[in-house]
Amino acid sequence: MFTGIVEEVGTVRAAGQGRLTIAAREVMPTLEIGGSISVNGACLTVTRLDSGEFAVDVVPETLRRTNLGLLSSNSPVNLERPLRADGRLDGHIVQGHVDGTGTIGEISEDGEALMVRIDVPAQLVRYVVEKGFIAVDGVSITVVHCDEAGFSVTVIPHTRDHTVFGSRSVGDAVNIEIDILAKYVERLTAGR
Repeated sequence: MFTGIVEEVGTVRAAGQGRLTIAAREVMPTLEIGGSISVNGACLTVTRLDSGEFAVDVVPETLRRTNLGLLSSNSPVNLERPLRADGRLDGHIVQGHVDGTGTIGEISEDGEALMVRIDVPAQLVRYVVEKGFIAVDGVSITVVHCDEAGFSVTVIPHTRDHTVFGSRSVGDAVNIEIDILAKYVERLTAGR
């Protein structure tokens, strides 16, 4: 389980053949082979550790549901280690189970912040609610507005400067994880 509070932006060193190698600093001291790490919001297993970098395997299902297959050498990625049982939950409950991708439709200035419009498929947008939370590339963020085609979020300067939001452009694919509670509520009420 994660919180959606990105710890650092790592850099992809190599991508392909079902594996990513990522350079990082902040997350490295406590990573272990077999442990979990969130990469752009996708929970992956660390398979190799070297000085200043780690590797993760990316299976076909993850490639189908995420933007990880679009990564190449030097791509920036959001990194977060799992929440410790004795840690604080600063963001929201994020599983690292990406539901699908959206596309950045618009980026505009909103004071010192950015207003980012994300277009998402109908099967995901039905779970999005105004003032609810969502994970975008692993970032816990509040929905400002939503409609039948997508939603908007406000990206504060700190988030822009310390996540991949700072390098995103219109047309970029982003990973979306919707609130797990919404999916459980739908499942529980479906038979009524």
